Amino acid sequence: MNIGFISTRIAGTDGVSLEIAKLATILERPGHRCCYCAGELDEARAPGQLVPQMHFAHPEARWIHDHSFGTTEVAPDLYERIATMAGLLQTAIARFVDEQRVDVLIAQNALAIPMQVPLGVALTDFIASTNMRTLSHNHDLAWERERFAVNCIPDILERCFPPALPSIRHLSINSLAQTELRKRRGIEAVLLPNVFDFATAAPGLTPFNADLRGALGLRDDQLLILQPTRIIPRKGIELAIELVRRLREPAVRSRLMGKEPVLVLTHQAGDEGLEYLGRIQDQARRDGVPLIYAADRFAPEASWREGQKIYSLWDAYVHADFVTYPSLIEGFGNALLEALYFRVPTLVNRYAVYEADIGPLGFDLVEIDAGGDPANLAAVTQETVDAVIEAIVDPVRRRRMVEWNYHLARQHYSLEAITPLLASLLEAGRP
Repeated sequence: MNIGFISTRIAGTDGVSLEIAKLATILERPGHRCCYCAGELDEARAPGQLVPQMHFAHPEARWIHDHSFGTTEVAPDLYERIATMAGLLQTAIARFVDEQRVDVLIAQNALAIPMQVPLGVALTDFIASTNMRTLSHNHDLAWERERFAVNCIPDILERCFPPALPSIRHLSINSLAQTELRKRRGIEAVLLPNVFDFATAAPGLTPFNADLRGALGLRDDQLLILQPTRIIPRKGIELAIELVRRLREPAVRSRLMGKEPVLVLTHQAGDEGLEYLGRIQDQARRDGVPLIYAADRFAPEASWREGQKIYSLWDAYVHADFVTYPSLIEGFGNALLEALYFRVPTLVNRYAVYEADIGPLGFDLVEIDAGGDPANLAAVTQETVDAVIEAIVDPVRRRRMVEWNYHLARQHYSLEAITPLLASLLEAGRP
């Protein structure tokens, strides 16, 4: 079968793009052919159709977004501009399906979160008019994000995010969203969690990445505390800074064998503006926390750029002494799976999906409970600090922790764990 992935962006290291790559790996093993359509595509995404207007950052898409949310007043030409752009995108989708002979569309989050409103409208209208077999893989839903609560397009959100159409099978990445879809829209969704290729050995130290610490300006007496997420408010990076501040207290640092913890940020800021980056940089300066914003040194693939090494995100995990993942809200938690895969001890905030789906499986992680409040710095307790120190300096404790976590993650969140389900979803409704 020809499987067509479609999203606003299929590039980089965001959760949606990474999950597409994993699903494509599963689908290609039995011989299915995958193709891609988005507003941004990695070079590896071939065959593909690049449609710049699909990107959420396209000027027209951004204008529509900014005039749809945060207000109940409808701009005079808003609906007209939505319809015009949706018509253009529907034509592009039809061309993609025709040229690539797509048998099944997989809409990755494009019918869930209204980051790109015209794309959701275009997909809904195309699927409704053609009865195209579609899997809607829903990572984030509009009602899960406060930023979409106030809006002037409730009719569009009700119809398209997500649409209840007979040829669409909805997939939820967590049980909470699965339940809410049923309550709010009467849509029965299949639970398909995020996964990782645990069967393949993790990359290790190589001649290319051996100098990563030095390239970031880290000394031998410094610890690399890795924050491997986008720089947006819901990632709760304030809590990671607080942890590093506590670890740097003189009495505590002596327990770290004199080593100085440094917080390293690997991902680009800007998806939701640059204000948040400035705020956490100010916090780090006030608290005396060394913070390295190293987004310009990392990319999905390692390479050379203008005579400078660009490392992969995997290279960062190889060198990490500890991972912080204090997210306030997550649809699932890709970076958490990555940390488990690379066998790095990790701090996690007990966000709702973690509490419902992941935590009950029995992972051995350093947990904090800040709720959804990044200012709840008291959640980083002395017990938290003690547990982090133990995970860093005690090799026996560290190994026991990471090996158990790897075992559990491979059992529940490997490619192999979801392969039978994905195969059955493709076969269901096949002519």
